[in-house]
Amino acid sequence: IAARGVSGEVACFDPGANIHRDGILRTTTVPAPLSVAQRTDAVLLAGRILNALDYVGVMGVELFVTKAGLVVNEIAPRVHNSGHWTQNGCVIDQFEQHIRAVAGWPLGDGARHSDIVMENLIGEDMDRVPDLAADPKVALHLYGKAETRAGRKMGHANRWTGPAAS
Repeated sequence: IAARGVSGEVACFDPGANIHRDGILRTTTVPAPLSVAQRTDAVLLAGRILNALDYVGVMGVELFVTKAGLVVNEIAPRVHNSGHWTQNGCVIDQFEQHIRAVAGWPLGDGARHSDIVMENLIGEDMDRVPDLAADPKVALHLYGKAETRAGRKMGHANRWTGPAAS
């Protein structure tokens, strides 16, 4: 998840490791199990894409890690659910960062203060909300959708797994 401001400055959040099931993002874990070189490459690659497109705002850049290096799978020109972890893992989350970018304000620091596992709450996962709400390490973000259906994203839960390593 990266942002580019009106004047061309770029700020990136730490890369997350995404797990998909049935074509739907289930979890994003931050920090991702990447080497320092892979993290650096991911951030530089996202910045190059933002600059090449002269893009302003937040963009999700999904990468595959291969033996040959990082490969871009897709870009999402918007805040993205793989960046929802930033709501509880960073001082400036992806939503505020997007507003800062499009309003011409200085971008915030994308540094992570906490390790987080974001879990999308899909369909019947809503049955687990009372248990999730009882966990002091979980922050719930429910979308207010009236009807629960299989495969429908109903919200997400950010689980704090510890402070970010310095």
